[in-house]
Amino acid sequence: MLRAMLARPRLHLTMALLLVLPGACKDSRPSRFAQLQGSAAGDAPGATGDAPGATGDAPGATGATGTPTAWPALDEELLAASAATMRFRLGTPAPLAITPQGAVLYRRTGARERVADLYELPAGSDQPVLLASAAALLAGGVEQLSDAEKARRERTRTSTRGVVDISMSQDGRRILAPVGERLFVLDRQPAGQVGAPAAAATAPAAPAAPAAPAAPAAPAPAASSVRELSTGGGFPFDPQLSPDGSRVVWNHDGDLWVTSVAGGKPARITQHPAGLEYGVAEFVAQEELERRRGTWWSPDGKLLAFQRTDARQMETLYVADARHPEKAPVPFLYPRAGKPNAKVDLGLVPASGGAPRWITWDLARYPYLAQVHWTKNAPLTLIVLSRDQTELAALAVDLATGATSVLVSERDATWLNAPTDLLTWLPDGSGFLWRTESPGSWTLDRYDAKGQRVGSVVGPQAGLREVCGLSADGRDLFIEAAADPREQHVWRWPLAGGDGATALTSGGGVHSATCKHGAVVIRSALRDGGVRHQVIRADGTRAELPSVAERPTLVPTTTFANVSVEGHMQYAAITRPRTFDAGRKYPVLLYVYAGPHAKVVVDSRDEYVMDQWYADAGFIVVRTDGRGTPDRGRDYERAISRDLITLPMTDQLGALRKLGRKYPELDLARVGVFGWSFGGYMSAMAVLMHPEIFAAGIAGAPVTDWELYDSAYTERYMKEPKDNPEGYRRTSALTYADRLERPLLMIHGISDDNVHFAHTLALIEALYAAGKRAQVVTLSATHMVPDPKLVLAREKIQIDFFREHLAVARPEIAARVEAERRAVDDDRERRFGDKADGEPPPARPGDRRAP
Repeated sequence: MLRAMLARPRLHLTMALLLVLPGACKDSRPSRFAQLQGSAAGDAPGATGDAPGATGDAPGATGATGTPTAWPALDEELLAASAATMRFRLGTPAPLAITPQGAVLYRRTGARERVADLYELPAGSDQPVLLASAAALLAGGVEQLSDAEKARRERTRTSTRGVVDISMSQDGRRILAPVGERLFVLDRQPAGQVGAPAAAATAPAAPAAPAAPAAPAAPAPAASSVRELSTGGGFPFDPQLSPDGSRVVWNHDGDLWVTSVAGGKPARITQHPAGLEYGVAEFVAQEELERRRGTWWSPDGKLLAFQRTDARQMETLYVADARHPEKAPVPFLYPRAGKPNAKVDLGLVPASGGAPRWITWDLARYPYLAQVHWTKNAPLTLIVLSRDQTELAALAVDLATGATSVLVSERDATWLNAPTDLLTWLPDGSGFLWRTESPGSWTLDRYDAKGQRVGSVVGPQAGLREVCGLSADGRDLFIEAAADPREQHVWRWPLAGGDGATALTSGGGVHSATCKHGAVVIRSALRDGGVRHQVIRADGTRAELPSVAERPTLVPTTTFANVSVEGHMQYAAITRPRTFDAGRKYPVLLYVYAGPHAKVVVDSRDEYVMDQWYADAGFIVVRTDGRGTPDRGRDYERAISRDLITLPMTDQLGALRKLGRKYPELDLARVGVFGWSFGGYMSAMAVLMHPEIFAAGIAGAPVTDWELYDSAYTERYMKEPKDNPEGYRRTSALTYADRLERPLLMIHGISDDNVHFAHTLALIEALYAAGKRAQVVTLSATHMVPDPKLVLAREKIQIDFFREHLAVARPEIAARVEAERRAVDDDRERRFGDKADGEPPPARPGDRRAP
């Protein structure tokens, strides 16, 4: 899924290949972040005379073709810290489970470590306990991953090792913690027993927990025993603990295997025929439909539902690492747009083994299995989609016959989104909650158990983003919502609807929640910087999951601006140098994503730390979210239907022009563009299609031809190639290869199994045939590699590229910018003034944003 690479492109240089192909005025308002700290943008912490760039050497070329002075010195210390800490993310806790008693289990690495350990914040305490360290569990062994597990971690964008996920029994007493190919079972101490973490029965003693915040706290429960399960050899894929904690199921070699936690030999409980596979989610389910599982326990632990996959008609693509020719290519069943998909349905088998029963539905109408829900007091429920994703249904399964019945269905002429919380069964099984965009924005309705609508719970004005869970008394919901797309908040919302909603977060920022058993863990990416995890227990008491993450040493100068583009208001973020001089014009870097499901303008200060690094290197960095991006309503998102380039590009260009008119320090004669994944696609297309605007571009892992990308994502927006041939031609970078006039740098991992290296190779070949040239850096990497030394190299290559090509404006671009400016001035004069475009809208009642 392209949206997963929204963060600053994670490219990491292990091999560089340069291909040369033959051919031819100051904003007076303070920063919104600095405002909250009582500082103007120019006086933000760190903006001293010896701050990066405070040498008087910033680019000072105010003329279109003048010679600039030397560039500012790079902030090497910040860059090194950002690379070593994965942009200051390492060391932050990641919630994994909440027990019925209210304890929170979470994983956490060190501040500059990639291996995560398992911790617990016990109920009623603010003192965390280390339940298991990966090093102690492995006892000197080396973590091994199968190709399937490596691919799964690519799908989930998991770049750490050690404990990355767990499975927990219903009572919270027992935990399954896979570490690589090994499975460990941890028994937490029964209620009432307290003490320090116990030594593992099969591993060395775990290291002591990190220092906790000083507070009166009782000793906490810990793991009383740890034991390793025998898997009988091979790699156990997607292991899951049964609800009662007595057994574990996993997939190996296309079949389900089950073993007792008490010990014994694993048993294979299915026998798949040749050409089929049991128990594994196919590529598009994992990457595009947010379903990573292919096996599900029944609530009573007696049955297993499993996916049956027939991929015999699919293409097999071979992903090789040419940098390491000694490694065999890895085969992937990857359905490109318009090509055959896997055929998927479900089977039911007793956990003790036996002949499967098959679950049937109209597979021709609904070939995609998007979600599976199996909760206590509710039927096994499936969310299924048509191939073009314009039809969707929730199906209840009759376990006795395998037949299904429709609970609710929807249609949309463009496409339907199917998030994981689309359907939520109520705990007593009396009905379910259903998310829908049919009114024009996400809403939440209540249905009875037979699929009859009861009423509305959350209306369209709330800005609903996700349904997280229910309160302990079952009367309220925890949801994520915000009317402002730059923010996100957590609310306690009455299940009955109407008044009475309570905001659990405030003061801006981007907040998300993990909920279970009436408790909620809120992750807050704060407006004034930093990330915190607050636990609100069912009894209302609060605690915090401690972080050991490092903090950036600078405060971004980022300000928000609103511009009007083709009749709609569009948000933008602008980051200026900390030594900003209103008398200078600065080259502009447009950091772009512009694709579905992702935004780049968010109310979280740390999102812009690397933007500030680029700005302090002599640039002004701009971001904007145009049509096609989420959280602005159905029509705003679906405006890009059947054409992924025209309106997204129009909105990027429109915002640039409007911002340039409003802020004269933006030198629109020197604009560079860069992005990764969908952002890489936009960058390549920007340089190819609009050389009159963009002087240089960097395209990281770009999609260059949508016929090469996967079916579920591409066809959702573009439909099949046979149904939209002109759309595919118009949105392909290959179509515009003969137009290349500006410097273009493409960076791509040669073993990328998501946006395959074939995309960059296709554009290279098209450029070659057109007599054009481009620069290419190849990486011995996938879509995601977190090696800090390679991140450092990435950023330096990018800054060097932009400094080389944006030092002086090209005369033809400068002339176009000047002509455009004069035309605008003449038009304003004729109309005796112009509407003040881009000013913030009036504050809404209760708006907590800074003025």
